[in-house]
Amino acid sequence: MTAHAPQHATQDDHETGETVDTETTRARPADGERMRRWRMVLGADSAESTGCTLTGQDVAMDGALDALYGGGGKKPGGRGGGGRSAGLGASAPSVARWLGDIRTYFPSSVVQVMQRDAIDRLGLSALLLEPEMLEAVEADVHLVGTLLSLNKAMPETTKETARAVVRKVVDDLEKRLESRTRATLTGALDRSARISRPRHRDIDWDRTIRANLKNYLTIPGADGEEATGTVVPERLIGYGRASQSVKKDVILCIDQSGSMAASVVYASVFGAVLASMRTLATRLVVFDTAVVDLTDQLDDPVDVLFGTQLGGGTDINRALAYCQSKITRPADTVVVLISDLYEGGIRDEMLKRVAAMKASGVQFVTLLALSDEGAPAYDHEHAAALGALGAPAFACTPDLFPDIMAAAIEKRPLPIPDKEAQP
Repeated sequence: MTAHAPQHATQDDHETGETVDTETTRARPADGERMRRWRMVLGADSAESTGCTLTGQDVAMDGALDALYGGGGKKPGGRGGGGRSAGLGASAPSVARWLGDIRTYFPSSVVQVMQRDAIDRLGLSALLLEPEMLEAVEADVHLVGTLLSLNKAMPETTKETARAVVRKVVDDLEKRLESRTRATLTGALDRSARISRPRHRDIDWDRTIRANLKNYLTIPGADGEEATGTVVPERLIGYGRASQSVKKDVILCIDQSGSMAASVVYASVFGAVLASMRTLATRLVVFDTAVVDLTDQLDDPVDVLFGTQLGGGTDINRALAYCQSKITRPADTVVVLISDLYEGGIRDEMLKRVAAMKASGVQFVTLLALSDEGAPAYDHEHAAALGALGAPAFACTPDLFPDIMAAAIEKRPLPIPDKEAQP
């Protein structure tokens, strides 16, 4: 078989008599699309340099982008120019129309980013206090965080709509996270309750066989048959029988400073899921410079979220002192501290409390964030000090959280996502 090199195709233009490069002709649509995209990225000032004139829906999309990114000073890479200002202003009707436009032209993931940018760049948080605005936005974890930060300023006419928005996000998160969390932690709880004299139906055959391989016997075959082997199970290993008794205590201790908004949302949802498992006794504690125990509201994570007050200072030592006072079974307790570790209290006391809890048998987990965004700005010195105590600090995605909890329950090494990136 002969391999043929790609042919450089040409054809004659019958009107001009010139030879036309068909490869170039076929490339033109791709070039046009590339220039169109550059024009959309760079804004109206690039129309001449890109040689691209927008038509149809592209004009409306460009207008929606220009309204947000067309101002000077804060605009991202190249879009807009001069002294133009973004076109949304503080008019609720124009913002509502803009929100409707971007939901028409862009996918949900892009809409959420643009909404977040609009709130940050144009100071539109106050408009979220109006019910009609909340009905127009695309609900996500970051929007919930913004609403929680506005909670105290929110008029009664808006609170019902705000709760509905938060409820939608929370319900979606529970559907996504609950089943895997339950399955992972139920398995971990069963494995942590293994007993040495199990009933037949409770025997963990896999571990029992591996533990008794040294007791392997060869049995000669009868009447010329081949010899067979068997394992004599001198020591049985089994799962503890399922019961309604509490096997582990879990304390979620959550920093509610403004930078931890997404973590507060996810932790509240996980707290409600853990609280629904009868073999776990779950306590939820949130803190800034004060400490609030929201355990009695864990049956409804929306109530938990509206019981938080994002912002303010931080006193981790005070929060850990409260958590320490609630520990009655150290060897069966997991404490999860979710914080950026910027301590406004007594640093040395905080570290002493963590050391004391670990010395008593408590499994202590430090999460710099419980979100999809990775670690925020955090206190590297405090993170290193906790790591030296055997409580490494790292960011955790919601999908990894069940595995982190399972390892803590079974007292295994934590599955830290990227050890090289840890402080």
